[in-house]
Amino acid sequence: MKQNRIILIVALLMIAGAAWEIKGMSRHQTLTKPGIITSPIANSQRLEIYLPVHVLDYQSKAIPMEQAVLDKLPQDTSFGTRIYARSQDDFLLMNVVLMGTDRTSIHKPQICLPGQGWNIDNGHSSYETVRIEKPHPYDLQVNKLVCSRDVRTEGGNSAKQSCVFVYWFIADNDLAAGHWSLMRKMATHLLWTGELERWAYVYCMGVCPPGGEDETYARIKKFITAAVPQFQLAAGAPVGELAARQTAGSH
Repeated sequence: MKQNRIILIVALLMIAGAAWEIKGMSRHQTLTKPGIITSPIANSQRLEIYLPVHVLDYQSKAIPMEQAVLDKLPQDTSFGTRIYARSQDDFLLMNVVLMGTDRTSIHKPQICLPGQGWNIDNGHSSYETVRIEKPHPYDLQVNKLVCSRDVRTEGGNSAKQSCVFVYWFIADNDLAAGHWSLMRKMATHLLWTGELERWAYVYCMGVCPPGGEDETYARIKKFITAAVPQFQLAAGAPVGELAARQTAGSH
């Protein structure tokens, strides 16, 4: 037990040290390629992030990022946002934030959501997997947050509103479902290669009445399965290969 604690402390110190080094990186730091489809923007440090126009039977519309947000974050941070709707009451929001040389572009949703009035229900939030079929079948690990908040109706009354918020992180040939895993992988890659991984934070969010969380999550899973192969370059281990590794590890 003592040896395990020592190993854990050393690992934490390594990650903290790398995180401090990442924070102080100059803009000349070598960045890996993004794990999502992007294109240059003329006269800008930002990149155009591609999100598919057509996903299943949803109609979509690009949402420009507010100037106040652009001014607040590093100038090489890139954004992509689309709202996908089948009706006025049936819509999903997908958002991507791609870091540049400053990892602080990537915010924890556990901080941002409460700032927007959402209360996270930790008892119903969990790590999940979503099956992606292309370029090969694999299970995408995601973090599912179930939230609620009070809103004002048109009549001025107070009502409850719920949402399901599903997120994950993507780098060049790498994936992470949580912020701890993201920081560990970023630090390890930096220490071993001297390269700073360019991570993207992706989320898909659906709003629903209380009690509709399971149905909303089912819609989000189906949507992610269809959307991810259209914009995400990184992929997980093939399902058969992963099962073989787990079987071998059990012997």
